[in-house]
Amino acid sequence: MTLRIAEIFGPTIQGEGALIGEPTVFVRAGGCDYRCSWCDSLHAVDSAHRHSWAAMETEAVWQEVRRLSGDQPLTVSLSGGNPAIQDFGPLIARGKAAGYRFACETQGSIPRPWFSDLETLVLSPKPPSSGEEVDWGAFTACRKIGAGARQQVMKIVIFDEADYLWAQEVHRRHSDLTLYLQPGNPEVDPETPVDLNAQAERLRWLTERAMGERWFAPRILPQLHVLIWGNKRGV
Repeated sequence: MTLRIAEIFGPTIQGEGALIGEPTVFVRAGGCDYRCSWCDSLHAVDSAHRHSWAAMETEAVWQEVRRLSGDQPLTVSLSGGNPAIQDFGPLIARGKAAGYRFACETQGSIPRPWFSDLETLVLSPKPPSSGEEVDWGAFTACRKIGAGARQQVMKIVIFDEADYLWAQEVHRRHSDLTLYLQPGNPEVDPETPVDLNAQAERLRWLTERAMGERWFAPRILPQLHVLIWGNKRGV
C-alpha cells in the first residue's frame, strides 16, 4: 500500500483537542478535499506542494514511526490534509499489533472502514469562516462507520460570532459527542510570529461568550502548539 506523506515527525505533544498534551508521533498525509480559507497546513493540502510529498509504502511509514518513538508504543496521530483520502487501515493494524494507539482528525467528509479501528476519531466540521460547506450526510456516515472507535469527539475552530453560533447548532444536532472548541489562529504563514496577546484575547472572548450565556457543553482549549512553537511548520 503506497501512501502520500507530507511529513512524519515527533514525538511531541498533541497541541489541541481531546488528547492535548499527550506524547504523539504525527503522520501527516498529503492531499485534501477542502480548501479552507485559514488552513495552516497548506504544505499538506495544496497540490502545488505535491513535489515535496513522499510516496511511501505502509511498511516504510511504520518503520519511521518505530524509529521516532524508539519502539515505545505511544499515540500515532493521522492528520493532513485529510487523511481519510487514503487507506491507513494496514498501518493501523501494524501499529496496534505492537501496542500503539491511533488517533485521526478529519472533517468528516469521507467515511473509511478503518475509522472503527482507531482509539480516537476526531471529527472537525469546518465552520462558515472556512468558506467550505459541510456535507452532513457524509458526516453522519463517518460517525456510523467509526462507531467502533474507543471514542468519537467533535472539534470546531472558532474565528468569529458566526462560527460560534454555527457551533451551537451543530452541537444541538450531535449533542452526544463531546465538543471541543478552540479559537482559530488567523496567521498561517509559518515565517510570521504569532501574536500571543491576540491569541489569548480570542481565547478569553470565546470563554466569556460561552460562560456568559451558560453554555457549559463545550470544552474550550487553546491551540497549545501555537502558544509554544508559534507557526513553526510541522508542529
